[in-house]
Amino acid sequence: MDFGGILEAVTAQAANVAPFGAKLKFAFGDDVILIDGTGDSNIVTAEDGEAACTISTDLDTFEKLKSGDLNPMMAVMTGKVKIKGDMGLAMKLQSLIQ
Repeated sequence: MDFGGILEAVTAQAANVAPFGAKLKFAFGDDVILIDGTGDSNIVTAEDGEAACTISTDLDTFEKLKSGDLNPMMAVMTGKVKIKGDMGLAMKLQSLIQ
């Protein structure tokens, strides 16, 4: 799946999840997905900005996480996924990548 497909999937999923009360970001090299969950609904954009939590990975690893082929904890422990910021918020992300 390319970045556009991942952006569409995250946007669709974010519409079905209650706002987190914070901003979080997925960083895929130069591409980012920023989810603003501070309002009444989650707003997803491909614009970079400040976030309480940033998840950095590559598109292939994200796709494996989304499909269930890769355990999120194992991805973090092996360095395939890096988390910067609010770890508690990162734990809530499971609902956005399923």
